[in-house]
Amino acid sequence: MARVHNFSAGPAALPRSILAELSDELAEYGDAGMSVMEMSHRSAAFQRIIDEAEATLRRILNIPDRYRVLFLQGGATLQFAGIPLNLMRRGRAGYVVSGSFAKKAWSEAQRYGEALALASSEDTGFDRIPGLAPVEARAAVGDLDYIYICQNNTIYGTQFHALPGCGETPLVADVSSCFLSMPLEIERYGLVYAGAQKNAGIAGVTVVIVRDDLIDDGPASPYCPSYLDYRLEASKGSMYNTPNTFGIYVCGKVFRWIEETGGLAAMQQRNEGKARLLYETIDTSSFYRGVSQPDSRSIANVTFRTPTPQLDAEFVDFAAACGIVNIKGHRAAGGLRASIYNAVSRESVEALAACMREFETASETRSR
Repeated sequence: MARVHNFSAGPAALPRSILAELSDELAEYGDAGMSVMEMSHRSAAFQRIIDEAEATLRRILNIPDRYRVLFLQGGATLQFAGIPLNLMRRGRAGYVVSGSFAKKAWSEAQRYGEALALASSEDTGFDRIPGLAPVEARAAVGDLDYIYICQNNTIYGTQFHALPGCGETPLVADVSSCFLSMPLEIERYGLVYAGAQKNAGIAGVTVVIVRDDLIDDGPASPYCPSYLDYRLEASKGSMYNTPNTFGIYVCGKVFRWIEETGGLAAMQQRNEGKARLLYETIDTSSFYRGVSQPDSRSIANVTFRTPTPQLDAEFVDFAAACGIVNIKGHRAAGGLRASIYNAVSRESVEALAACMREFETASETRSR
């Protein structure tokens, strides 16, 4: 069976070259005489794997020495609690509620202190990034432990194209669905984190990059579980307990692939080109309608609709017959969604655009 064009929002497509490497090394890694899946996380061989993964990530993101890189488990969702438990020292933080995952993070933070919704786009169905003036005004007061954003909203297809000016207040960002799709100015943030299963590897690894001074004194809460203690995890080299060894190994391969294919500037250029093709297909059509506001559009998740929910469902089936899968919108939003992460090829995006035009023509012919 031929490989499909996979537009899954995560777990998502992996580069074909990496899949081939994984296949070759699955039963025996190098001269170890065993698979990485069988390898002790305390072994010298695995220590080299995790060290190389971190070193490559530091190079491609230009991560300064004063930031720690952690390879954790529990999904990005676990960090909804980990962040306030570690950083909410004065008991107050600000949140930008720009989508479902940002709202969940805000709700979770309310368990541990005062979590203020500084701006929200829920009133318009999360179709845009809200105005950031209230965020910047509150940051200037200087009474917040951090300001939190979800930089790319996977479900709704919106993205921050400019970061809020936070002054001395640390900016914390969930970058899960835009991680490694473009350069990040790490020094603009106090902490960024990402689930690996979109652009950085396979499900089961969460990458956390956090500035030293934010964790030097240990967690903010005395009730923070040891597993969520960033300082402890950093001191143990992400091996306080057994990490997701195979997932970290895959991450290392993806980091190297990004580096070898031109780095993040080249990746951004390719991703913007893929997104532009789909948005042009939508905007030049009287049949499809984009969900997100044009000035908030994501380059990672393109959300759109046909004229009716019934036609949305028919398009999903039509696309599947064309070898295009995982195009159905998230259950919370409906409609259609194409996640065009790094490993989704230009060829796949062109196939989707052609399929969209073909379905539009067929639907209009049928309605006459």
